[in-house]
Amino acid sequence: MPRCPWVRSTWLGLGRVILVSLPWKGKGLLECADVVIHDALVSEPILRMINPQAEVINVGKRRGRHSMLQADITQLLIDKAAGHAVIVRLKGGDPFVFGRGGEEMVALVAAGIEVEVVPGITAGVAVPAYAGIPVTHRQQSSSVAFVTGHESAGKYRPQVNWRALAHGAETIVIYMGIHNLPSITDELLAANLHPDTPVALIRWGTYPQQETLIGTLSTIAAKVVETGFEAPALAVIGNVVNWHTTLGHCGPRPLPLD
Repeated sequence: MPRCPWVRSTWLGLGRVILVSLPWKGKGLLECADVVIHDALVSEPILRMINPQAEVINVGKRRGRHSMLQADITQLLIDKAAGHAVIVRLKGGDPFVFGRGGEEMVALVAAGIEVEVVPGITAGVAVPAYAGIPVTHRQQSSSVAFVTGHESAGKYRPQVNWRALAHGAETIVIYMGIHNLPSITDELLAANLHPDTPVALIRWGTYPQQETLIGTLSTIAAKVVETGFEAPALAVIGNVVNWHTTLGHCGPRPLPLD
């Protein structure tokens, strides 16, 4: 039987049930990659899966601190494909959910390069789960919307219509929304979303050092200022946030590295 010391060391007569969803194919690809080009929020245990002989390049972005422009990342992928058999573009979540995977794949296909996608678990699902917040629940939320709180300049349409979104889904998950949170909450309140609607801000996503700030639509922006809460973080708005009180202790536990 495989050893699970991080589980068995705390066993007190009741087993631990662990809900798991894992894109295992990605692990095998990391182990045989010639080049791995990864984002900033990829954890150390994941990076340790990479082939020791592979070239590893960090192209991670932070607000105001981009190690490489998106156009340069795309060109880097094209250049590496000219000289290597297996190039892994490693994302922190799902490549097609606010991960620019679609942009990169279109450019690679246009350059005549063979491309494959291995879907991951997007931060909008994984991060709330680690905080004990299910984004859907049969008694509280039958719909969820994923939206970016930081839109790029010169995009194809106007900004997100927050007033329409306020009543378009029972759970709203906002990526990269901390910087614009005051204006976002103002728009949702102007759309008559109840001021006491629960809000959770979660930073350091699925890392063991995850932190969660709980408030309401009318108080959360002030709490961010009071506590100095900073990005990288994700926001969850809706009654499902209340489950954090009951399920928050079910969150991240560091795994052994061997």
